[in-house]
Amino acid sequence: MHAFPMTRRLPLALAISAALALAACGGSDHHDDTALVIPAAPADQGAVDTAPPSATALPFVDNVASNQRGDARYATAATNAGVRVLIGMLDIWKPLTEIVDAGVTAPAVGNFPAVTASKWTGVPNDGTPGGTIVNAAVHNANIDYVVKATTSRTPAQELAAYLDDRRGKGYSITDGMGPLTDAWRSAARQTTSITAIAPDATTVLYNDSGTNTGVAGSSNAEFGNVVALVNAMGNNGSTEPAKRFYKYARPYRWSSNVVLVPALMPARSATPATDGGFTSGHSAEAVRGAVGMAYVLPERYQEMVARGLELGENRIIAGMHSPLDVISGRVQAQAIVAANLLDATTAATKAAAVTQAHTTLMARTGTTADTFYDYAHSGTAANDRFGDYAANKAAYIRRMTFGFAQTGPATSPAVVPKGAEVLLETRLPYLSDAQRRVVLKTTAMPSGYPVMDDAEGWGRLNLFAAADGYGVFTGNVVVAMDAAKGGFNAVDRWRNDISGAGKLNKQGTGTLKLGGNNSWSGGTQVEAGRLEALSATAFGKGDVYVSGGTLVSNATTSLALAAKYTQLATGNLELKLGSGQAGRLTVAGPMTVAGGALKVTFQNGYKPAAGDTLNVIGAASLKGKFDSITVDGFKVTPTYTATGLQLKLDV
Repeated sequence: MHAFPMTRRLPLALAISAALALAACGGSDHHDDTALVIPAAPADQGAVDTAPPSATALPFVDNVASNQRGDARYATAATNAGVRVLIGMLDIWKPLTEIVDAGVTAPAVGNFPAVTASKWTGVPNDGTPGGTIVNAAVHNANIDYVVKATTSRTPAQELAAYLDDRRGKGYSITDGMGPLTDAWRSAARQTTSITAIAPDATTVLYNDSGTNTGVAGSSNAEFGNVVALVNAMGNNGSTEPAKRFYKYARPYRWSSNVVLVPALMPARSATPATDGGFTSGHSAEAVRGAVGMAYVLPERYQEMVARGLELGENRIIAGMHSPLDVISGRVQAQAIVAANLLDATTAATKAAAVTQAHTTLMARTGTTADTFYDYAHSGTAANDRFGDYAANKAAYIRRMTFGFAQTGPATSPAVVPKGAEVLLETRLPYLSDAQRRVVLKTTAMPSGYPVMDDAEGWGRLNLFAAADGYGVFTGNVVVAMDAAKGGFNAVDRWRNDISGAGKLNKQGTGTLKLGGNNSWSGGTQVEAGRLEALSATAFGKGDVYVSGGTLVSNATTSLALAAKYTQLATGNLELKLGSGQAGRLTVAGPMTVAGGALKVTFQNGYKPAAGDTLNVIGAASLKGKFDSITVDGFKVTPTYTATGLQLKLDV
């Protein structure tokens, strides 16, 4: 690369000499001798957004211990957190309740008081199943969905549904690791005995004799902490209290048109009274495991949470559960994982598990901290079913609601549960807890969907979207990344479409890449590190101000700035040019350059030839110059005009 020095700060005699030399080699400078007026940075947008928890709802994370399988006989929404978080089901289905003899006591747990009564309204194990349909439209849509899914499934779907039913859920979901699956399973010592549908499976019940999540603790020095952490996500995670309280039947008991996978006929329970469909235990276990694995290996965060929801849909395809059963499993599981990650005993081992996961998997894959992320996403269709980001995103959103219409208010503000921010602790490590809560709030699902509007907000959390950063900027959003810490602290990418009236301030030494169709209006200021555009509208609709660090254009089209662009002498601009207009900069407003560097590189195999002239910048007006311009592999002669910059290349 060759630098082209500018003359604006040279003494007068040298400046004249340099200007003559510049003219001789084809350069030009339209600027007059008036002092350059530097615009102000984007205005302060005020206080940052906040996401306080509900002031009235009992926090799930403080009361998780109330959700015990042994207490399922007497669980109610008033005494059991696992039942209470799914209370929206009462808008669809009202279960029967029963009176139990005197002397029944529910112990105090967290904010739930101890209760001893002469009469107890509850749902004992031997109670009569049933209840009253409250919302027939939702109930009918719920069962009709299963009928359609089970009467149109393919052989491949049937196999997947069978495997996800009979295999250990911990083993099953690890194929969401893609290129890391074999290394993970080997390190964890995961095994399964269920690899296909046996010829006699229609009459013989096969149970997995493998190790499920693997070998935990000191028996597995290489990966035992990781397995232990994943296992801990199931603590207090029983779905039995909810099953016994809601008493909502499995879909094949509602409709004879539901076609159960034939090989799962031996798995049907013969005691409907103790075999409710709501909530799905398999779905809840899959989401708990998937979110736990995503926590220790955030490089595959979105792929793993997507795999968790896929297993839930396979329960529907199998005919074993309905969409409401599966949705409720996700809702409860997310709350359970957050509670377990915040538990004092687990909190003490979280960091060790994350470190062990990365150390071990890097060693097994021959990667380093700099290459591990790319390896984790290097899969092909043959070894990574979750390699397509757009497909994952679409499937995740669909599986959150399964097409239900909104039956409640559709515009209620999102509330973030107490402690939910821990779910993003490793995925967005450079943000504060308060910022992670705002991310969850600004990426939450709309309100009004069946079962999802619990008072705390667990049902509306969209972990896939939250892993892509903010959805809305309000006030001054400061992102400070420390590249020395590695991982996502060094480089991260947000792909959400960010709106709002806030301002983004990029600080720290790390690199943040933005790839959404963004429209926030409060402006962007780069103070340190790198802020990279992967889309034409990456920087929203406000002014862009580079007072330090580097602004990077790496879009597949031109980077279109909607207002002003200002660069100070301490700032830098990098354009990664490709064919067509890729990487070029267009500024709808005035562009002011008070120095700093311009660097031009090339993307996707594009390489211009010596003698070419590149139109790299266009603006409503352009004033000032860069202190230096470098172009990979070429010498360069710049030509400034009143509205842009051209670069003539030479070798």
